Amino acid sequence: MDIRELSLAEITTKLTEAGEPSFRAKQVWQWLWQKHARSFEEMSNLSISLRHKLSELFEFAQTQILTAQYSADGTIKVVFQLSDNNKVEGVLIPTKTRTTACISSQVGCSLDCKFCATGSMKRERNLKAYEMVDQVVLINELSLKHYDKKLDNIVYMGMGEPLLNYSEVLKSVDRITALDGMAMSPSRITLSTAGITKMIYKLADDGIKTNLALSLHAATNAKRSEIMPINDSNPLEDLAAALLYWYEKTNIRPTLEYTVIAGVNDTIEAEKALGVFARRFPCKINLIEYNPISTALYQPTGRLEAFSEALSKQKLIVNIRRSRGKDIDAACGQLALKTN
Repeated sequence: MDIRELSLAEITTKLTEAGEPSFRAKQVWQWLWQKHARSFEEMSNLSISLRHKLSELFEFAQTQILTAQYSADGTIKVVFQLSDNNKVEGVLIPTKTRTTACISSQVGCSLDCKFCATGSMKRERNLKAYEMVDQVVLINELSLKHYDKKLDNIVYMGMGEPLLNYSEVLKSVDRITALDGMAMSPSRITLSTAGITKMIYKLADDGIKTNLALSLHAATNAKRSEIMPINDSNPLEDLAAALLYWYEKTNIRPTLEYTVIAGVNDTIEAEKALGVFARRFPCKINLIEYNPISTALYQPTGRLEAFSEALSKQKLIVNIRRSRGKDIDAACGQLALKTN
């Protein structure tokens, strides 16, 4: 078994059974989750014989940067190669005030959202928790190298649906937020979902303190089902009830992500429908520029500012999220392992 799939207690048991003192497990744990060693050989305060023993007892899979592309706006898109040669993408998004890592939770995606390049891919498998942590560690290294800044925020908005990989995603959040891990505040982490209703309830019941974003993109069932088939089994009425439950349990406002697409969801009627939906629970709204993809004929709207103003007049909290990294296919909805 890969050593990073084990708890500290399990590693302790394995090492003591192999004749090592129990405190060695804590040293190994620190190398894994605080110092982010790439191999047992890097664990320099362990004896050579112990490092050899570790390599006999455990696997130690590593995620590597296969390619990195650099946008004119400073965004960096990375293709990660996993230990089984599968690939996922992550993005470093720097601004004047913060740096954000957008990471993936699955190889591919199964939800088939019509406006998203990742949705056209087959889902190969879920990522392990350590593979998600690896993405954060490697993107943080890029941030330090190119911008001399640590990561401020992490968003699970890359390839895949995080709530369909619930257990491993939460394990990765635990390692990122733990004091004996990366010690990042959960308030700086956002889990994004296309709307898996029962798992939103579970997040709330499990006491998760991250932020939560719903990829909404349409506020009527007919239109949302047209562009997001997941809506057929998770209709808006159920999602609204789940998000209200989330807010009441956590006191954290969910964010509604709404990509505004010309002729699809940018009409005055769509504005009104979004306003009605958003008033059902305390929330924030991010309006997102649509980023064209080769697998769809949709186009960006010319009504983004008007759409925002109409919602603001309804006394809703609205932000326009400008696209970053479009020139390298790193913007929202463009991740599909395209490197040129």
